[in-house]
Amino acid sequence: MARREIAVAASGRHRLPARRSTLTDSLAASLVAADDERRRGLRRMKLVAAGFLVAATVVFLVCTWAQRDGDAPGWVGYLRASAEAGMVGALADWFAVTALFKHPLGLPIPHTAIIRRKKDQLGAGLGSFVRENFLSPEVVEAKIRGADIPARLGDWLADPAHAMRVATETATVMRVAVELLNDDDIQQVIDRVIVRRLGEPQWGPPVGRVLASLLAEHRQEALLQLLCDRAFEWALAAGDTIERVVTRDSPGWTPRFVDQLVGDRIHRELMDFTDKVRRDPNHELRRSATRFLFEFANDLQTDPATIAKAEVVKGELMARDEVTRAAETAWKTLKNLLLEGADDPASTLRLRVADSVMGIGESLRTDAELRAKVEGWIVRGGKHLVAQYGVEITSIITETIERWDAEDASRRIELHVGRDLQFIRINGTVVGALAGLVIYTVAQIIF
Repeated sequence: MARREIAVAASGRHRLPARRSTLTDSLAASLVAADDERRRGLRRMKLVAAGFLVAATVVFLVCTWAQRDGDAPGWVGYLRASAEAGMVGALADWFAVTALFKHPLGLPIPHTAIIRRKKDQLGAGLGSFVRENFLSPEVVEAKIRGADIPARLGDWLADPAHAMRVATETATVMRVAVELLNDDDIQQVIDRVIVRRLGEPQWGPPVGRVLASLLAEHRQEALLQLLCDRAFEWALAAGDTIERVVTRDSPGWTPRFVDQLVGDRIHRELMDFTDKVRRDPNHELRRSATRFLFEFANDLQTDPATIAKAEVVKGELMARDEVTRAAETAWKTLKNLLLEGADDPASTLRLRVADSVMGIGESLRTDAELRAKVEGWIVRGGKHLVAQYGVEITSIITETIERWDAEDASRRIELHVGRDLQFIRINGTVVGALAGLVIYTVAQIIF
């Protein structure tokens, strides 16, 4: 089994690089395709925004040309003012959007190429924002309590199909775990932790204490009664045995009928004696046996000779083949039971797990106190995690951004958000045109 597992694992490891390479190539191809699509979308939106600027410029130039002789209609002035303000708004917003990612027209104007220069500060700020607004203990507690996890979990676990699914997954995990364990290691652990531990201390004193405790509770009476009953039953059927022994051991000159009489007499006396003993709880023999047991329990605890004899018995028992191989036998039996239970959908193991899961689910559904307790555990666990590891979690954001190349980071961010930012340029053109129209109109009315 171990060799086969090693061979399978080894062959799997040999195939792993090719499979990993295939997955990596597929992921890289999908990322490149997504970036290409974003790049095309960004280019289209830039052309649209530039088109608004070009349109405003063309309108402005046409209106200016129309007004050169001073005889253009009045509405041309309104249109010219609107187009002129639209041009200003478009250029201003183009400068603002471009300044986020690069120097406009390549000129090193102060406070431009902000993302390139402030990449690390932006990463730190983003990490702090996530930690303070999403990973604070108060937010986590509110989210956990609002989710009502124990009740939902109880409803899910109480469903028989879900409980059987949990049992199936548990059996699968159990099978994998059992197959991964090394038999020799487990046997050594069992032998060292259980079997050898049993043989280390002296057996006399603890056995004596247990025996004394049983005698104090009069537990020996049931055993003595059982022995007396069995002795009487044996005596009833011992007639032939007694007769055979008497005939064998009697002198050769005694008549046979004398041997039979002696045998019958012994048999009757034996039956009468065992019957009296089993019927009388206070019979002298039973009291004598009880005294012997009390004395033996005391000797096991205090008498060095008796303790030494108990150690000899212990050594003989521990040296028996059944004991020395107990760890191996126990692990093989347990392993077979687990594997058989894991493979059989109708096994007792799976049914027990499913019943336990349903019982837990039903308790969560019906026991409000239990739900509150479980929710408290989850809340404390979540708060502890964010309190202890919130900084480490958000540091992933900060450290990842710090590792980015400034130029590459600027380009990637523009690729993801630049398309939406082009709407700022479009809105700037439209809003600027409307603002210019309003300002020109108000000026005409006033002056």
